[in-house]
Amino acid sequence: MEYKEIIIEKKRNFVSPDFVVKDWGLLEPYYNDLLNRKINNLSQLEKLIFDMSELDAVLSEDAGWRYIRMTCDTTNEKLVADYTYFTNEIAPKIAPLANELNKKITSCEFVSSLNQGQFFIYLRSMRNSLELFREENIPLQTEIKNLEQQYGAIAGAQTIFHDAKELTLPQASVYLKSQDRALREAIYRKVQDRRAQDENSLNDLFSRLISLRHQVALNAGFKNFRDYMHRELGRFDYSVEDCFAFHEAVKKHIVPVARQLETERKEKLKLSEYRPWDTEVDEEGREPLRPVANAEDLTLKTQLCFQALSPFFGNCIAFMKKIGHLDLDSRKGKAPGGYNYPLYETGVPFIFMNSAGLHRDMVTMVHEGGHALHSILTRDLPLTESKNVPSEVAELASMGMELLSMEKWEAFFQSPEELRRARQEQLQKIIKTLPWIASIDKFQHWIYTNPDHSVEERYACWVSIMKEFGTGVVDYSGLEMNLQRSWQVQLHLFEVPFYYIEYGFAQLGAIALWRNYKQNSENAITKYVDFLKLGYTTSIPAIYETADIKFDFSDAYIGELSEFILEQYRKA
Repeated sequence: MEYKEIIIEKKRNFVSPDFVVKDWGLLEPYYNDLLNRKINNLSQLEKLIFDMSELDAVLSEDAGWRYIRMTCDTTNEKLVADYTYFTNEIAPKIAPLANELNKKITSCEFVSSLNQGQFFIYLRSMRNSLELFREENIPLQTEIKNLEQQYGAIAGAQTIFHDAKELTLPQASVYLKSQDRALREAIYRKVQDRRAQDENSLNDLFSRLISLRHQVALNAGFKNFRDYMHRELGRFDYSVEDCFAFHEAVKKHIVPVARQLETERKEKLKLSEYRPWDTEVDEEGREPLRPVANAEDLTLKTQLCFQALSPFFGNCIAFMKKIGHLDLDSRKGKAPGGYNYPLYETGVPFIFMNSAGLHRDMVTMVHEGGHALHSILTRDLPLTESKNVPSEVAELASMGMELLSMEKWEAFFQSPEELRRARQEQLQKIIKTLPWIASIDKFQHWIYTNPDHSVEERYACWVSIMKEFGTGVVDYSGLEMNLQRSWQVQLHLFEVPFYYIEYGFAQLGAIALWRNYKQNSENAITKYVDFLKLGYTTSIPAIYETADIKFDFSDAYIGELSEFILEQYRKA
């Protein structure tokens, strides 16, 4: 495979090359220009669309950098203010004008003459936005945005002290893999005690978000926020009922496998009581896998790993490092989690994460690296909207890379024994994660179809779901409060509601990609690149078909893939 060199440049034809988003007065003329144009033929309509797309890319990248800088340092008041300024002063003014532009385009007499292969998905999304738009929702959505950023600030400030050192919670989690059981318990209790300090604040925050989101849905003519979000997220290729079918199939096929593996762990550890602080320690008494020494090492080894799959993949990581688009270390004040932020104008994304040097950090990096490849391979698509892929596709890129890269993890592990162990841990993670995904999604369905619930009812619902999808092997005696608030660790609930089941659908696709790689590695990589290049220019099932896999979450298919995973785990 050959690819042209990655170049960062701003190719502006409509927006002034030196334009920067400083205030509304500088931005408004661009929208007025678009709104006031006369459309007398098809080419003028296309010019309007592409100019609007360029403006969207400029604004998206500006907002992106504001978000990135704020999450890199949530304690910096100026960075927080810069982001807040955009969400409070710029975005609300854009929304009604963008809606008018959508009307102008979709009602144009020449719209039916647009190339449907290029514009079908674009127009479908635009019409969907028009149907959902309500001017009275603009201030509500602004308030929601401001509240959502509070989660990162709260979670990012959570630290504990151990051996006179202040540790972020990602850093503290390293100790949960220690062979010293007393130390594991002490760290676990410190972490939970620290989380408990913010329990009420997070409940209050979540309740306010639920209330506001419900009102947004009512304003848009929906019975509840769940149904609204399924439309907002553009879920044209599957239904609420399909989500329920996924829950049931995971419960039937994956949960028993997870229970079996958890029971085996308990037996190997020879523990009469298997407690929450025992779930991460190696069952054979080995120290935690530490595939990287620091962020620099993580970058280099990821580059080598990607290079072994495809030279272009490695070049992408090297280029991102070169231009400063990586922030990988965990530190106080940094927002939790990890992400790849697409930058639609220049086309090279930013990877953010909180590495502590563990196996999971390496997995996070290759995951976000998969997203980054997706961003880079779609950077030349003419429509910005085509680069904004649905999560079912975006997560296929990232979770697919987790498994594809596993074939080249020699870059991280020199010892065959460590390599085998790392692969086993990865497959264990998949088996463990799918029930968690189903749990979070089922929880969200209940939350937003019962928006007037109490905090007590919220806890009761979550505990009930945990019984459904948990293994039942871990003993939470005396720690029930920790279990009932455990949903609070999932940032998606606060920041991106309903964005989570996509990981489940994509995980199934990733397993199928990996199965194809096992059969024909070269063809699997080619198909992987082919689907990445598509962006969002066709339907989700068609994109999966391009990858040579199925968009399928039926009982039979999940059963088939669960057997394959268990088989590979035993063989690893």
